Amino acid sequence: MFASPWLIGFLMWVIYPIFASLYYSFTQFDAMRPPRFIGLANYADMIFNDKVFRLVVGNTVYLVLIGVPAGLVMAFLLATLLNNEFKLRPFFRTIFFLPSIVPVIASAEVWRWVYNPRYGLINASLKSLGMATIPWLSSPILAKPSLIIIHMWAQGTAMVIFLAALQDVPRALYDAALVDGANSWQRFWHVTIPMCTPAILFVMLTGLIGMFQYFTLGWLLTQGAPNNSTEFYSMYLYRNAFRFFKMGYASALAWFLFLIIVTFTILIFRSSARWVYYGGE
Repeated sequence: MFASPWLIGFLMWVIYPIFASLYYSFTQFDAMRPPRFIGLANYADMIFNDKVFRLVVGNTVYLVLIGVPAGLVMAFLLATLLNNEFKLRPFFRTIFFLPSIVPVIASAEVWRWVYNPRYGLINASLKSLGMATIPWLSSPILAKPSLIIIHMWAQGTAMVIFLAALQDVPRALYDAALVDGANSWQRFWHVTIPMCTPAILFVMLTGLIGMFQYFTLGWLLTQGAPNNSTEFYSMYLYRNAFRFFKMGYASALAWFLFLIIVTFTILIFRSSARWVYYGGE
């Protein structure tokens, strides 16, 4: 009885929409007229006829393959640096964590100014040095890397997870490696990284799922421009659902994205037995 309000809300706002979207993915539905069942036509049109869909998948895969490892490496390096003893360490931990809790709209406005081709922080500095400016968000080649840089900047949450993992590494392992003659790099590669692999697996999976659904920051900064070079999967899904009112097609896009994420997740989990080490095993 006490759990029933939550259960009712869960059934109404989570379970029902999931199964409703599955049904709508097999229909032609514009949210104004009753859905008309068309079978697998939405999926066939998506895979064989929609050229924008192929471009969107390519953009999203690029973002995942480059952005997820880049963010993971940045977070791990920051955590490694901040795990050492030095003055003002709590201050720097706070500074590096802050970007992950700043509202996305505020972050977008700050980076819009940083990347501005005329008076932005970077280009204004380059102009003062007599150097050519960089078209960060207006270049089809540089737009995606520019968004990945912002993603690397906002790795505070992953950094905290890695900090916890680093502090859980037994000191005795470092002492044993030191006695065996291992240098700093060897201790880092053969002790630190293996003992942090469970945290690396978690951050990798959550980062992959988040990147496949990348939307807010890209939408605020580029809205798919220039020339659809930053038109990512979630943006294209949003356009079809709420601008073109192709709810059936958008539902098919959502379920196809779900299958992609599940496939990648299963592959990573199956491969984790080869490279993830759990200290208790």
